Formats: sequence, structure tokens, C-alpha cells
Amino acid sequence: MQQTTTSTAPTEGRTPKHKTVLMCRPEHFTVSYAINPWMDPSKPTSTERAVEQWQTLHDTYVALGYDVELIAPVDGLDDMVYAANGGFTLDGHAYGAKFTYEERMAEGPAYMAWFEANGFQVHEPVHVNEGEGDMLLSRGAILAGHGFRTSLESHDELRAIFDREVLSLRLVDPRFYHLDTAMAILDDETIAYLPAAFDEASRSALERRYPDAILVDETDASVLGLNSFGDGRTMVIAERATGFERQLAERGYQTTGLDLSELLLGGGGIKCCTLELRR
Repeated sequence: MQQTTTSTAPTEGRTPKHKTVLMCRPEHFTVSYAINPWMDPSKPTSTERAVEQWQTLHDTYVALGYDVELIAPVDGLDDMVYAANGGFTLDGHAYGAKFTYEERMAEGPAYMAWFEANGFQVHEPVHVNEGEGDMLLSRGAILAGHGFRTSLESHDELRAIFDREVLSLRLVDPRFYHLDTAMAILDDETIAYLPAAFDEASRSALERRYPDAILVDETDASVLGLNSFGDGRTMVIAERATGFERQLAERGYQTTGLDLSELLLGGGGIKCCTLELRR
């Protein structure tokens, strides 16, 4: 059976924000190539176990009151389960993904077709980007990662499409190749992040903008503890990120810990499987 852990803390003043998310069942999940340091095709994987762990995440979101929408998985696209990489949505617009590696390139059109069929105004990308994996919304601005999977030029596209401030942040550790592996959005005002995942200029920018941020250590980040998702009151996190769990509890957040160890073999976790839909 899938194990979950839950901790509670006083949540006075924390009102959960309704969330709508897009997910993709990992019916074709395997690790047949290596495009990040987590992937090793020589290690056995279990599609059945991946589906079970994903289903627990799905059901956790439903229990929290989220609306969960699904995109059909495509045979041969091993990584399509990592829905966060499929695009970025805001104000009814969807900025499509243009993947770095050939193995994932067909995911971009698949997700753009879903966006169009589901009422979004779709913007086809010119520059390489991997969607919400490198684009997080905080305080009305878009925090945008670059350095491994998303080009700096794509940040100009974000500004033009959404007419929002874009804060560019350079990632420097290949283990944390997407922004959502090095940073978590806790609520409309608060973030958590691993300082060592960013270059000096980006760390300075984050320190100025978020002096009250939770700084997470490498032990918790290395189990993709920051690859988490929540509604402003409850954070769904990797169950092995026990230090981060304590930090969240001290700030008054509830936590639900899940085991997504099978999907971690592909370099993804909770947030990677979760694309927020903002209509």
C-alpha cells in the first residue's frame, strides 16, 4: 500500500486557495534514456508502481478540494507524466513548451492541443522553454528559471504575452535543472528555496525580495522536497523531506507527505506531475 504521512499545525489566518490542475497518468512511464542526473536506464522501473504513486497524488488533490483535469498519455512519451513541463497558464492564456531534448519534443504540441481544446488562448513558443517547470507565479510576478532547460530569451516571450514582471533566476546545479526542483511556492507571498541551486546574482535577488523565505537544506532538496505543491494552507511534499516538513509546520502550514520514489527515477516529483491551470 502507498504510505502517506500528514502533520498538522495551527492554521489560523491561512485560507486554502482553490486550485485547478492538469495531470497525466503515467501509463507509459519508464526510464529508457538519460537527460538529467536522476535518470539511469540500467535501473529497473515499474510502470505499475508509478501509476499507483501517481494515483495517490491525484486522490490527495481531490481530497483537498482541487479540480483535477487529465490529459491523455501518449505511447512513447515516457516523461509526459511530468505535466508541469507542458506549458505555463495565466489569465486564460497558455504559453506552450518547446523542449530541450529530442526525446520530449513531441510533448509540446500534445499539451498545446489540449490547451486549445480546453479554452485557453495558446501562444506557440519561439524559444526553448519547459513550461511551469521553470516558471512560477509569486506576488503577481513570474519567477523564471534558466540555465539548463529554459532559455533566457523565453523570458522576453513571457513578458510580452502576460504583461507581468519576470524575474530571471539562473540555476547552476544540474541536479536541480528546473526551477520547481529548487523552489516551492507556499502561498501568494511566501516561497521556500535551496540557495546553493542559484548563482550569486539570483541568490541576492531572492534575498532582497523574500527576506522571510524558508531556506531549505540540500538533504531535503536532494529528495526533491522542494518539488511540492499546495493551496496556501496544506503543502503536499515528498515524505522523506522531514526537515522541510518541520520548517513548514513551524510557519503554520499543514503538510501531507507522499512517496513518489518511482517517478523520482525519472527526475520528477509532486510538482513535476502538476500543472496549475489559471483560467
